[in-house]
Amino acid sequence: MKNILKDLNKAFENKVRLGIMSALVVNDYLDFNSLKDLLEVTDGNLASHLKSLEKSEYVSFQKEFLGRKPNTKYAATDEGRKAFVKHIKAIEQLLK
Repeated sequence: MKNILKDLNKAFENKVRLGIMSALVVNDYLDFNSLKDLLEVTDGNLASHLKSLEKSEYVSFQKEFLGRKPNTKYAATDEGRKAFVKHIKAIEQLLK
């Protein structure tokens, strides 16, 4: 049991961060507003969780302009994908 618990990642314990990573691993990228709508969270809440995932280097971002409006796209990094898959596998093992 102890070996299974070591694979759980604290970065994904929060449901918003778990939702962000779930959405990003199945999409090439999502913009801020798409994530906000999908997860039904506020701007500030989403921004703080994205910042946490960025610091862990699990999420990358790219800023651009669409016309005159700023648009930020987020994507899961390779490291983030690996960590997330490992976390999900650990959860699956706990459920067996």
